[in-house]
Amino acid sequence: MGRKGFYDVQGNGEGAGEKELFLGGVEPVRLTPSWENTNLPKEELNFKNVNTFETFEVDMEPPKDRYKLVFLTLVLHGVGTLMPWNMFITAKNYFVDYKLQTSDDEVSTYVTNFLPYIGYASQIPNVLFNWLNIFIQFGGNLTTRIVWSILIEVVVFVFTVILAMIDSTDWPGVFFWITISSVVILNIANGIYQNTVYGMAARLPFSYTGAVVLGSNISGTFTAVINIIAIAMAPNIRTSAIYYFITALFVLLACFDTYFALPLNRFFRYHEALYERAQKAAKRDPSKPKVPYWQIFRKASPQLFNVFMVFFVTLAVFPAVIADTCRTEENFPVPPKYFQAITCFLTFNIFAMLGNMLPGLFTWPSPRFLCIPVLLRLFLIPAFVLCHFYPVNVDRIMPVLIDSDWAYWVLTAILGITSGYYSSLAMMYCPRTVQPEHAPVAGMMGAASLITGIFTGIVFQIVCTWAVTNISFEIPGYHFPMRNCTNRVS
Repeated sequence: MGRKGFYDVQGNGEGAGEKELFLGGVEPVRLTPSWENTNLPKEELNFKNVNTFETFEVDMEPPKDRYKLVFLTLVLHGVGTLMPWNMFITAKNYFVDYKLQTSDDEVSTYVTNFLPYIGYASQIPNVLFNWLNIFIQFGGNLTTRIVWSILIEVVVFVFTVILAMIDSTDWPGVFFWITISSVVILNIANGIYQNTVYGMAARLPFSYTGAVVLGSNISGTFTAVINIIAIAMAPNIRTSAIYYFITALFVLLACFDTYFALPLNRFFRYHEALYERAQKAAKRDPSKPKVPYWQIFRKASPQLFNVFMVFFVTLAVFPAVIADTCRTEENFPVPPKYFQAITCFLTFNIFAMLGNMLPGLFTWPSPRFLCIPVLLRLFLIPAFVLCHFYPVNVDRIMPVLIDSDWAYWVLTAILGITSGYYSSLAMMYCPRTVQPEHAPVAGMMGAASLITGIFTGIVFQIVCTWAVTNISFEIPGYHFPMRNCTNRVS
């Protein structure tokens, strides 16, 4: 009969002269080949007290990311970083058609520009934090930052679910400001979480930063699919919203759990040890040159402009203008119940995700000429405004020139794929415009330009609403088509 035992290690921690005590004198069985079979000290097996890259390189092969567990974990965290933004904008019908209505069904004054208000609450903290982060490096322990930011997001989503269960018909104004305050808190926490996740991925090989980007691209599509499933399964808007926000809770809790699983992975701990060694070496370097911010900005400015303009055009019409575009053709294949969810959120996010993948196949145009297609995308703004865009609770007087639901749907796909493709190209070109040692700063400026473009585009959404309700013109021989909005709750 075999006897089970355990051993206790006593020694000086350097691997020499260890004394192992086994219960019953029987050493535990070790599988061969195994990590332990390298006969390295226990501290080194766990990457403790290992201070030099040479030790790793000489004594053992760098561990592999088995089953791509670390890669998939970072994809999940990428999904989590954009979950709050996607959840609130995709749930537009819940807020506009259900919560922000008075007891006598009179639409409140907060409905017309609800999505721009959500955008302000979401992106103002992001704009401030991203530009400040270029000049002031926010420090702190990774674990503390991730744990507290995710916990705050979980609490806000729990509060949002509770609000969905409460009848707020008699106090839509109070509900609106509570929601806006929740979104501000949520996005401050999410900004910290997002920056920390990218910082964590930067300690790993380059492809792992790509994993976070991939996850953020999947996030919009995932949210749109969950929204459609919730609409199909729930008997009403309120129940659909409860299912929908609870799904966000599960995703954030999965991010929380998997973060604590990362240190158990040898591949992750190996690269953490290398990063800590590099940090110690940098601290020992007495001469640290001053970063030439203005010079970096000047050299990277063409690509910074491209990044800004891509996201400005995208957010000028998505989601507010597109989400308020009506279904007018009775024989259109998408049912009224799913029109907004499919033609707006699902279509845009799928094509944006595909566009983000295209630079892996080809890169065109070159950095010098990228501004041409980026500027041509400006024509998409009037194109969407001239579709059947009817802001809630106001009367449109501008003529509709694009009288086709199919044309609107194609325009949404074009907006999505060009947004994903050209934003990826511009962000990829941006660090290459400066010296390699300044590439991280140029990358941060690119990220700040991205957020600034998003914020400016959201501000412009109100201009689109003002234009269709205040500008009118006549075209000889053309009659303004009066259509019924078949997908809107009356």
